[in-house]
Amino acid sequence: MPTMSAILVIDLQRGVVRDCFDADGVLTRTARLVDRARASGVPVVWVQDHGDFTEGSPDWELAAPLERRPDEPLVQKEYRDSFSDTDLLAILERSGVQHLVVAGAQSDYCVRTTTQAAAVHGFDVTLVSDAHTTTEAEHDGVHVSGEQIVAHTNLYFGGLRYPGRHFAAKPHDQVDFASAT
Repeated sequence: MPTMSAILVIDLQRGVVRDCFDADGVLTRTARLVDRARASGVPVVWVQDHGDFTEGSPDWELAAPLERRPDEPLVQKEYRDSFSDTDLLAILERSGVQHLVVAGAQSDYCVRTTTQAAAVHGFDVTLVSDAHTTTEAEHDGVHVSGEQIVAHTNLYFGGLRYPGRHFAAKPHDQVDFASAT
């Protein structure tokens, strides 16, 4: 029996992707993935940062070429974990989703926290390895590029293990909506 999948697009908003590593490429690849999901009847769920941007402002809007359809759920979040204090879990449960395909921004914050939370909630998860992005960072005098953060997030997630769950980090053109592996 095939696993019910959904694509979860996290925070790919104008104000979030500004200055992110390979933002244009990530947005283009995510748009292609969303188109494939829609053509396959796979639900598309959008998550937008509602705490840092005023709803309806240019920075709050999805970055081009992404466009949400009116019938697709929109989860407005204020925390890095898209499940925290939102209706995301209820939306996924109502749809019978068991497998999440995740794209978005910021790799080291909202994407990583949400994928980890999805694992805890019992979902199989495929992180789209070339469809998430972030900005460079510095901590205690150590500079880390956005490219390095994306690579480390893929490495981390590709090795994630939970009992009875399947996790993968795959490029957008290798994502299979019918399978969690």
